[in-house]
Amino acid sequence: MLAPVLRPPLQQVSSEQIEVLGEVLRDEVNLAVWQRQLPAPVSDFATALLAQGEPLGHAIVLELGNPESTPNLSGLVDRYRDLPGQAAFVADIRWLVSAFACLFDAKRIGLRLRILDNAMCPRFHVDHVPVRLITSYAGAGSEWLAEGVMARRRLGDPAAEPSDAALIERAKAGDVLLAKGERWIGNEGAGLIHRSPSPALAERRLLLTLDWLA
Repeated sequence: MLAPVLRPPLQQVSSEQIEVLGEVLRDEVNLAVWQRQLPAPVSDFATALLAQGEPLGHAIVLELGNPESTPNLSGLVDRYRDLPGQAAFVADIRWLVSAFACLFDAKRIGLRLRILDNAMCPRFHVDHVPVRLITSYAGAGSEWLAEGVMARRRLGDPAAEPSDAALIERAKAGDVLLAKGERWIGNEGAGLIHRSPSPALAERRLLLTLDWLA
């Protein structure tokens, strides 16, 4: 009788070096975090955009002929081109899309750019996608749990979520997260357990996500 194949313990890794993003390709890693400092023009634009007090919600599918294709982001924040740093902000998103496409050889990417004033997914959960890039340009970053902190069978149960804040990991504005979901081949039952942060009163969040669709 063959012995069961044991999965190595799941890990989440982080670094200030961009090379850490490639660690998500390892079987035992379900989260890689690039702890980056946002360029001042990009940060300034994000802050100015939130200060407009207007809603923002874009969801587009980018069709890339190859990873070197230049993503078409026209219309994303064109109406705010008079705000300082708008061009730098768009260039930063374009660079993230290109890096994401190159890392996973992605031909189709789902892009969402939203301003949020509440927790979009307040309960700890896993995503049913292969992998998702998450970054907050302004406002609180996403939260996640190390493996074993919460029983997976009780996901969605508020009573099972940790009450000790020290057990909850938190990203900062600017951090780039690559989180594996349940549809990553070989990662079934091991998607990153995470949630949206609960913003402080009157706090808003500028969030970008990228999904690998094909």
